[in-house]
Amino acid sequence: MQSHKNFENRLNIPEEIKGRIPTIRVIAMPADTNPFGDIFGGWLLSQMDLAGGVHSYKYIRSRVVTVGIDAMTFYKPVFVGDEVSMYTEIIKTGKTSITVKIESWAFRRDGANYVKVTEGLFTYVRINNNREPILLEEDFL
Repeated sequence: MQSHKNFENRLNIPEEIKGRIPTIRVIAMPADTNPFGDIFGGWLLSQMDLAGGVHSYKYIRSRVVTVGIDAMTFYKPVFVGDEVSMYTEIIKTGKTSITVKIESWAFRRDGANYVKVTEGLFTYVRINNNREPILLEEDFL
């Protein structure tokens, strides 16, 4: 029986993500392509937004909305069949907002390697039931 460590070594996991747990992991499907057959950038952006929203909600334990994408870089294309993992990290909190760094890594469908495909900074604001911004509680700052 093969050990888990040997399995990880065979996957050639980059040091940047080794040991990290993705917030969301999805498979790029044919329905996610543009007219030329490439994975649509908007699909990837929406997956990143979902991952950032999940992380923010779990951290704040309250309703959040996306208010901005402060930076966004597309490094490599995503192909149909790639397994795309979103890794999230809170980098800043404000009075009502939280900024999350989101990295997307694709495990290529041929199983050969991982590549970093996107990176961005997304800002979320805590809101009440009337959709108005409310302060983060002291223990979040």
